[in-house]
Amino acid sequence: MAGYRKLGRESAHRNLMLRNLVTSLLKHGKMKTTEAKAKETRRLAEKMITLGKRGDLHARRQAIAFMTEESVVKNLFEEIAPKYQDRNGGYTRTMKLGQRKGDAAEEVIIELV
Repeated sequence: MAGYRKLGRESAHRNLMLRNLVTSLLKHGKMKTTEAKAKETRRLAEKMITLGKRGDLHARRQAIAFMTEESVVKNLFEEIAPKYQDRNGGYTRTMKLGQRKGDAAEEVIIELV
């Protein structure tokens, strides 16, 4: 059994999609997606916020290597991470919206706490 969801995609497509989802979440603060994608996005977004809390050069370079926009990395390290300095994990929240009309996929809103 894998330690992650495959989301019906090959690894390169899945990894880039998750990088884009994490970047969008940190850029806009919240977004609507399917429950499975949200759970995978949460894992990676929390790791990025933890890197931001570390705040050193190596953490910044790791975040830049993962995310697709440098402006979002700058925002992460200067504004987002300091808000969570005294919090040990649990930086995101998911709220269920119900099923999508077309394919009945469970939709959620994932947002920063």
